[in-house]
Amino acid sequence: MASVAPPSPAAATPAAPPVVLPAGGPPAARRSPLRLAWRRVSRAIGDRLPKGLYARSLIIIIAPMVLLQSVIAYTFMERHWQLVTRRLSAAVTADVAAMIDIYESYPQDRDSETLQRIAAERLNLDIDLLHGAKLPPPGPRPFFSILDEALSDEIRRQIKRPFWIDTVGRSNLIEIRVEIPGGVMRVIARRSQAYASNSHIFLLWMGGSSLVLLGVAILFLRNQIRPILRLADVAESFGKGRELEFRPRGAREVRKAGHAFIEMKRRIERAMEQRTTMLNGVSHDLRTILTRFRLSLALVEQTPEVEELQRDVDEMSRMLEGYLAFARGDSGEQAAPTDLRTLLEDLRTDVERLGGHVSEVSVEGRPTVTVRPDAFRRCLFNLAANAARYGDTVAITARLEARWLAVSIDDDGPGIPPDLREEVFKPFVRLDDARQDAGGSGLGLAIALDIARAHGGDVSLHDSVLGGLRATVRVPA
Repeated sequence: MASVAPPSPAAATPAAPPVVLPAGGPPAARRSPLRLAWRRVSRAIGDRLPKGLYARSLIIIIAPMVLLQSVIAYTFMERHWQLVTRRLSAAVTADVAAMIDIYESYPQDRDSETLQRIAAERLNLDIDLLHGAKLPPPGPRPFFSILDEALSDEIRRQIKRPFWIDTVGRSNLIEIRVEIPGGVMRVIARRSQAYASNSHIFLLWMGGSSLVLLGVAILFLRNQIRPILRLADVAESFGKGRELEFRPRGAREVRKAGHAFIEMKRRIERAMEQRTTMLNGVSHDLRTILTRFRLSLALVEQTPEVEELQRDVDEMSRMLEGYLAFARGDSGEQAAPTDLRTLLEDLRTDVERLGGHVSEVSVEGRPTVTVRPDAFRRCLFNLAANAARYGDTVAITARLEARWLAVSIDDDGPGIPPDLREEVFKPFVRLDDARQDAGGSGLGLAIALDIARAHGGDVSLHDSVLGGLRATVRVPA
């Protein structure tokens, strides 16, 4: 609700009467603290709840079930236990009152066994007459006092005499003592006569049915969530270049999402295939023209100017290959088990051909990993060639960390300042004092990063123990 400001005294035209707001300000303003408190509470609850769909679905099923069972148990306690216990206690109290009336109405039988016989045979009560006795002092009240309260209320209402009861303990008997003329009448009765003692059957049935329903819910949810997990695994594998057989299953919504993923996958593959075809055509046409240039230059007289043109053609050819490689990526290649030791030994040979010196090649853990072999080799080669170009010594180490493969390439070169290490991964970026592709296209590190991320990993730069730069490629194994 928006408040209306009162009219100014200098206003010439009459204004509408001001809107009188209720005490406490506008409703929105009054609700804002409650909304903030609710948001804080909901955020705190959300932080403590499990994050998985399976666990959350179980909570959605279990929470209403527990709430319903709690309501049923409370209703049972409130209505069944109290009502039935009061009725049973009233019946026992009526029997005791009847025995007292007989005792007072027939004085000739006070010292005989008539009362005991009638109570035992007809009422299932054990009665003793304690002449000259007094009521014992009140005992401790039981923690679970439904029987104690119900029985005490009924004795006060029906007998209206001083009394003492004992309902404490694990005994199946209860003791009632009532003051009578000349002494005390002691009555021993079974607890089941005054108390609904078979309630545990209902509680056990309720708990057993809850466990059965919970087990059915767990099995049902597991079958429903399995297709979702399968879809997530297939999507993750597709992002890493690994093909997994997939057929949508599960609920209608899950199957719809699976079919949408398959259609998206087909579109991506078709777009990649079209891009690869286009790049192959462009590459073929440009290479044809460069070949003509080389043939024309080879047929003319070799002069310093012609040699400069040949170097320009060679540089143009290298730049073209770099651009096409960056645009093409690693499309079309499938991931396959690869011997990491063989891959790194071939990488050592390639680096030494460039004039670099590889001092160490080590592999920790199992030697076989699943990657796109040619693409991953090019990623490592770009990093190793960059290290050999700016350092005298190169060290290559590979180690398996749980489900991840980490390959580190160290050198003893000048390194790269920490604030510029993210910049060198951008395409076509060359830093003045940096190490990225001097005389090249500025795409070496960008291609390496693109290949690593296509595998579901990343490339990071750190300080090396050799004094230069350490480039670490980390991809799922």
